[in-house]
Amino acid sequence: MPGKIEPHTPGKQSWPHGCYTKKMKFKMNRLIILTALIATGFFQVTSGQDPDNIEIMDKVEKSNNEWKELLTPEQYQITRKKGTEAPFSGKYWNFFEKGSYDCVACGARLFTSVAKFDSSCGWPSFFEPGSDSIIHFHRDTSHGMIRTEVTCAKCDAHLGHVFDDGPPPTGLRYCINSVSLKFIPEEKK
Repeated sequence: MPGKIEPHTPGKQSWPHGCYTKKMKFKMNRLIILTALIATGFFQVTSGQDPDNIEIMDKVEKSNNEWKELLTPEQYQITRKKGTEAPFSGKYWNFFEKGSYDCVACGARLFTSVAKFDSSCGWPSFFEPGSDSIIHFHRDTSHGMIRTEVTCAKCDAHLGHVFDDGPPPTGLRYCINSVSLKFIPEEKK
């Protein structure tokens, strides 16, 4: 009978509306564990799933005055003071050329155009970083929300946030400020 509502059977997964799959349960558990590790400060490791593919890099450390000399006022506000550009205002939110997106502060390769997608959120969005060790995660409780901030592992520049509503294969959406990025076009052959 169409439209018939089945009574809930204890022990049977029926949320939401019978579409709670094993894959969804795995993703939820992974997100809960990741959030708990970030919240406790235990997880400061970087993105990626292969711990054997972690790169060693020299940390870039500068004084606030050195950063102010190197960066434009807007770049400084966003990368060093954890600001956010207005949605749909950045240079790369609707930009899909082939190449890489480097950190504007230190030049570290952060993302590639292969991982960029149109999320319609008003900021450049990527489903994964360019390498396993280039992004650090931090718990962010600013503005009355609990989010996961992402920073450049090399210079600690604020990049944006990561959310769990992205496309396959990762299910993640790295929502990044255009001002934090410098696009490097792919060399034409």
